[in-house]
Amino acid sequence: MLTKVADKFSEIIKKYLPDAFVIAVGMTILVIVLGILMNLNSPMEIVKAWGDGFWKYLGFTMQMVLMLMTGMVLAAVPGVRNFLQSIASWASTPKKAYVMTFLVSAAAYYINWGLAVVVGAIFAREIGRRNSSIHFPLLVAAAYAPTTLYTAGLSSSIGLTIATPGHFLAEQMGVIPTSETIFSAPTIIILLTLVITMPIFIYLMAPKKNIVSFNPGVDKGLGSDTETVATTELELTPASRMENSKLVGWIIGGIGIIYVVYEFATGRGLDLNIINITFLSLGLFFHGSLMRFYSAFRNAAESISPLILQFPFYAGIIAVLSSSGLGELIIRGISSIGTADTFPMLTYWAAGIVNILAPSGGGQWALQGPLQVPAGMALGVDPGAIAMAVGWGDAWTNLIQPFWALPILGVVGLGIKDIMGYCILLSVWVGFITSVLLLMVY
Repeated sequence: MLTKVADKFSEIIKKYLPDAFVIAVGMTILVIVLGILMNLNSPMEIVKAWGDGFWKYLGFTMQMVLMLMTGMVLAAVPGVRNFLQSIASWASTPKKAYVMTFLVSAAAYYINWGLAVVVGAIFAREIGRRNSSIHFPLLVAAAYAPTTLYTAGLSSSIGLTIATPGHFLAEQMGVIPTSETIFSAPTIIILLTLVITMPIFIYLMAPKKNIVSFNPGVDKGLGSDTETVATTELELTPASRMENSKLVGWIIGGIGIIYVVYEFATGRGLDLNIINITFLSLGLFFHGSLMRFYSAFRNAAESISPLILQFPFYAGIIAVLSSSGLGELIIRGISSIGTADTFPMLTYWAAGIVNILAPSGGGQWALQGPLQVPAGMALGVDPGAIAMAVGWGDAWTNLIQPFWALPILGVVGLGIKDIMGYCILLSVWVGFITSVLLLMVY
């Protein structure tokens, strides 16, 4: 039955879902119109808020882009790529393929969601190339689905933000260590439950007919130009030797690794900046030559470009949600009926709704945190639990909001319409099981 529902739903989505950039612009217009209707005496203020907010999160945008790109570059290291290709050979049946793709991608998302983009793409592409009986769009959906888990991982934007000294809510909630957020028992329980149940749900959606196989014509050849370009004796100039020397990459990468080790040894915790310099340094070290690293970085930029284009639009939406009171209306309307027991679940729902309009964990926390934290703490809810509820809600509706799927789709050559039907159905299960767990474990 689930297979039939998934097939039908996927066909409907393909007909009516527009491109992700069209969705971003459409949501911008919708939020501005709603904001003006709520503030009839000052429509120009809403427009001004949008224009000012358009650039408000440039610093955070750069951190997020670097996190994605450095993770993607590390995944493009030949050794990592070859390892993934060898594991893909084990997925000899559709059942193994869907489950293995989800689990491998989930492990990568736990480490770094930029790394996961390419890990999932490479793994899905290799399995699709080897097995024509696999429904490739569903396989890619399985690779993207663990985006719902990233908030419990090492690159959790909210978890790392509130663990960073001087964060914007430090006076209200203090600095919350990761032991109380991403490494807490409730977070681990939710994480393990989703990891166990989601691949089963994905497998049950697998089409028995109308299989869409991998098309080599859309193969991006990820990493194909990351190898050092061969040179002849006549081309071995001092400049080319420096460009292709592994020693230079080892030196600068090693310096970065030494810095990271020193920072951890002197008590620094995980935050956005330390994650970025860690993956940048590892990429420089393991790619070897600077030109090989540069080529991998350039490949990553092509997949990331849609995010760079759309991020300012969503920053503008966040600004309008904040200045118009629309965001506060959504958040307070849901959380006002909460008790100490139900507040995390209601916060989760509110975050899921806001994330559809503004898919940015850090940006969403900037909007939702100042409202949710005081309200929750007044009820006696732990601030770390409030933050993680926002994070889980943000990650949940990533399955509905196509923004973060753009990099992996750019690598495998599919469109958002190809996978979104499956992702939306999966989001129903994720929302149900996480809501129940939030009531039980917090």
